[in-house]
Amino acid sequence: MTAAAESNSDTTVPESHDDQSPESLDVEPTDSTADAVDADAVDAVDGADTSGGEATEPEPATETAETSAVGGDEPWGRVDADGTVSVREATGWRVVGQFPDGPPAEALAYFERKYADLAGEVTLLEVRHRRGGASAADLRSTARTIRGKLENAAAVGDLAALETRITTLLEALEAASETEAAAARQAVDDAVRARTELVEKAEALAARDPRTVQWKQATAEMTSLFDQWQAQQQNGPRLPKSTAQQLWKRFRDARATVDKHRRAFYAELDEAHKAVRDRKTRLVEKAESLAAKGEDAIPAYRELLDQWKGAGRAGKKVDDALWARFKAAGDALYSARSEREAADAEASREKIEAKRALLEEAKAVADERDLGKARSLLTGIQRRWDEVGRIFPRDAERSLDDELRKIEQALRTREEADWKRNDPETKARANDMTRQLTEAIQKLEDELETARKSGDARAIAQASEALEARRSWLKALGG
Repeated sequence: MTAAAESNSDTTVPESHDDQSPESLDVEPTDSTADAVDADAVDAVDGADTSGGEATEPEPATETAETSAVGGDEPWGRVDADGTVSVREATGWRVVGQFPDGPPAEALAYFERKYADLAGEVTLLEVRHRRGGASAADLRSTARTIRGKLENAAAVGDLAALETRITTLLEALEAASETEAAAARQAVDDAVRARTELVEKAEALAARDPRTVQWKQATAEMTSLFDQWQAQQQNGPRLPKSTAQQLWKRFRDARATVDKHRRAFYAELDEAHKAVRDRKTRLVEKAESLAAKGEDAIPAYRELLDQWKGAGRAGKKVDDALWARFKAAGDALYSARSEREAADAEASREKIEAKRALLEEAKAVADERDLGKARSLLTGIQRRWDEVGRIFPRDAERSLDDELRKIEQALRTREEADWKRNDPETKARANDMTRQLTEAIQKLEDELETARKSGDARAIAQASEALEARRSWLKALGG
């Protein structure tokens, strides 16, 4: 079946009178379009005036078929006898196409489906705007495309209502676009500030004195700043090219400076470690050479240990390895001394028992009243004590010596007291003091008797106290 010979530029001429598929919507098949047509959208599309209904018997060629208007008596479309289809607009009837090879009802149904497709696009766009999530700028672009389709559209229906809806939607999207643009500008300003902060932190790291920097921590901080920079670059808004390049140059230069300082620091540290490593290696070799001298080399080893402590650090792994060798050399020396001390301790068991026996014998010194005999006894014990010899361990020797020293100190105390008593000068002074105290006691006894007769309690107390003191002094002098 062929199309009509005449049609204007806006006229749709189907190749056949078979049902045609609706035109695809002018939107991308995204998730929002897949689920945007909710119940409201479907109701709106279904409510569009199709007036297709069931096909009716074709009218006689002399009559014209017309669609019924939505919500009114006036029809939206009509079909002339020659198959020309027109749509009613505010200015009158406008031809939208020809459908010469089918009944009028089928012709109207075809162009009503065209209208339903346009109405569906408008409804879908309204739903997407209402639900949010889509860019207002993108929706506005789609709305303009749909409005272009509505101009002289080859469709039958209330095209003016669709035009009104799309115009209203465009106005709303225009306001939303301005809001979005302001938000986008604010987001860019915030992103610039955030990246500037990263740049300033990086520059602060680069400005620090390399000799005072903890490089492990500083490297971690710079890595964290770079990760934040990449995250903002990937997930944040797009910055103006000049601003982005300027900030990146500053950040890159600061990062390069930090890396340069770090490399220089570790190069210098490697040199220092090398010098320390060589110094400690020589100390280890000297310590190992002392092994042949045994425990006699311990003082020399201690001097090497003092030098080791002041040698510095050569890195953990190197230090640990060298220290293991140095310590092993010292352990060999101290082990030789420990073996000798163990042998001495074994040999000292009999000596310890001998000195303990002498201590038991020395207890008799305290019981001997004759100081001369006591001194003779102790002197003999001390002579045999020295003949026993040194004892190991030293702690055991010191303990036994302390016990004997206590006995000797007790005897010396007795001897000093006896000497003081038997000293002629001391005796003379003691006799004179005894005489004076005896006279004082006699006088105080007389005063006490007088006080008692008089009944003077105060005088009695004073005389009694003084008399008691003098008697105690006299007793101390042996009187």
